[in-house]
Amino acid sequence: MKETPLSKCEQEFLLSAVASRKRLDGREVYDYRRMKVVFGVDRGCCQVLLGDTRVMCQVSCQVTSPKATRPTDGLLFINLELSPMASPSFEAGRMSDYAVELNRLVERCLKESRCVDVESLCIMAGEKVWEIRLDIHILNHEGNLLDCALVAAVASLAHFRRPDVTVSAGEITVHSLEDMDPVPLSIHHMPLCVTFAYFDQGKYLLVDPSYKEECVMEGRMIVGMNKHREICTLQMSGNMLLLKEQVLRCTNIASVKVAEITELIKLALANDEKARQAGEKFGFAESVDTTKIVAHETAKQEEVEDISEAESEASKIIEDSSVEDMEETEVHHIVMILMTISTRHRHILLVVK
Repeated sequence: MKETPLSKCEQEFLLSAVASRKRLDGREVYDYRRMKVVFGVDRGCCQVLLGDTRVMCQVSCQVTSPKATRPTDGLLFINLELSPMASPSFEAGRMSDYAVELNRLVERCLKESRCVDVESLCIMAGEKVWEIRLDIHILNHEGNLLDCALVAAVASLAHFRRPDVTVSAGEITVHSLEDMDPVPLSIHHMPLCVTFAYFDQGKYLLVDPSYKEECVMEGRMIVGMNKHREICTLQMSGNMLLLKEQVLRCTNIASVKVAEITELIKLALANDEKARQAGEKFGFAESVDTTKIVAHETAKQEEVEDISEAESEASKIIEDSSVEDMEETEVHHIVMILMTISTRHRHILLVVK
């Protein structure tokens, strides 16, 4: 199924907004959308929200044989899927060119930067090693999938714990989580990507383009970097030419953004670990904001208020005067009481301003 393209009026409006250094969501040209990192109940399960873009990553492991050319190195396998639920243009079971590009960029940034110590995944040289598998699922596409997917992948790897193993007389024993504490992966650094969108032959620059901004951009530049200002990957696409000053400006901006996102990931990891050790509730369900009016929360039985007084008050007003003789304020008062009674029976909070 093909997506509905932007109309000519929408494209001209977006380009005029970019030329006047304004964006539809009110951000500045170098601002990211609000990012949220949430971990699931299982180790290695992470969900990242970048504005309305949502990506979920799950890390798993298994014991397998190493490659003949690398007998002492473990394996790192990355699988990125674009679900039709994320966008109508994505097809299930078919890797599009865009999906292949995203998968290769994530692999290049994680594998070639050697952020994971694959030698620590060796169990028996030449015989058995750990294979770490990353399954990245795009849940909603609202622009800048690469940055969001890479944050989810890095956070999941840092959050994952593999089972401990022992080798005795050539026999490998994989211990359960109850027998021995799981072992975290050895992460050298956290490579992250920052995407820049260019317009009007590189005259205008935006950070973290949204979906509509991606539809009208002329080209983009992806800078993969860690907080130590080491470039892990660099890619430019589109029909444009950039000066070396523009590339240097992008790398300087990326270094600041990568440092901020890295601190966000570490803070989310620390909060999750603190909640697990303290025995508090954690996971995706606990991250849902229940203070919004659209979120339903069932009240406990002891917290349900007594509505007998409200019922008797409404009955008394109705008995004392007929509906024809009632003033508008009295009718409105009865309606509010009846609404309160009906909603409290369903334990739903009603906010009346």
